[in-house]
Amino acid sequence: MASITPSYDREGEHIGWQVAVRKKGYPPQYKTFRTKAEAQEWVSIIESEMVRGVWRDRSRAESTSVADLLDRYAREILPEKKSRQGPISVIRILTASELGNLSLAALSPEKLARYRDRRLKSISPKTGRVLTSQTVRHEIALLSRVITHAIKEWGIPLAHGNPCLQIKMPAQANERNRRLVDDEETRLLDACGNAQTPWLRPVVIFAIETAMRAGEMLESYGTADTETGLRPQKSQGLQWSDVDLKKRTAHLPKTKNGDARTVPLSSKAVEVLRDLPRSMDGRVFGTTYEGIHQSFVRACKRAGIEDLRFHDLRHEATSRLFEKGLREMQVAAITGHKTLEMLKRYTHLKAEDLAKLLG
Repeated sequence: MASITPSYDREGEHIGWQVAVRKKGYPPQYKTFRTKAEAQEWVSIIESEMVRGVWRDRSRAESTSVADLLDRYAREILPEKKSRQGPISVIRILTASELGNLSLAALSPEKLARYRDRRLKSISPKTGRVLTSQTVRHEIALLSRVITHAIKEWGIPLAHGNPCLQIKMPAQANERNRRLVDDEETRLLDACGNAQTPWLRPVVIFAIETAMRAGEMLESYGTADTETGLRPQKSQGLQWSDVDLKKRTAHLPKTKNGDARTVPLSSKAVEVLRDLPRSMDGRVFGTTYEGIHQSFVRACKRAGIEDLRFHDLRHEATSRLFEKGLREMQVAAITGHKTLEMLKRYTHLKAEDLAKLLG
């Protein structure tokens, strides 16, 4: 049974309508509305849900803001994650946006769609360019993970489920299929040999031979914390203690996907390692990804090679493994890809090599 009564302020001025819904087996529900029509509509929805047995308590969703939820996720869940810097940056963006002050109950697909469209037109303060669709996808995907966690683990139900799953995500960015062509490898290695850092050439060769990610080979750091100014270590890079030159393997205890793996080393990769000096700190490559990245960009410029990124070397290496005749699961064991679909994104076989297999 529901009751709708007028509400007055201290001066006796009518300011709205107070609603109470009472039904056996359910806790009493109270809410105040400005108009009677809004009150009647709410009563109709609540009573209908109770009759159908689908009613859920909305009080926590109504009293919890998006910013509050993100803050709790950052405090309780992110410390358990391997990588925190990226998610924390996204959480700051979402918290400061128009979504931050909304209650979870008020977070609708329409409001998320408006946020998506606005962000797709926004200019990145770092690059001065319009944000990529992938950046906006990451923001919405993180918010979706937080909301899903809140529903499943924290008992904060939403009447219509996760609104992030009810909007169209920005289009997936075109997948890169950049590989080394013609004499680019020779030109690149020659330019790397003339770099100021002696580490560049062996690092590039090792990347092409092993398909390792940059963070699996090199020590790397995240963005400096705004409060402390310290840059958190993202990866410690390959350690000599994890390399077995006799067995021709390199063990990676920590990888991007969270699983350890042991990478077989080609003869050329072993040759690279044998020629390296042994550093006192135990790192195989006595440099950081940040240092290598800048040196790599300059080497490409000297070699006259355009649109080649360091991560493209992993594409190149993975494709070469297939061209050598290795099967999908064998390649996945080397590269660390968890699914064949993910592996496919990094595999771009040369048509001329496939033609040779056809006979």
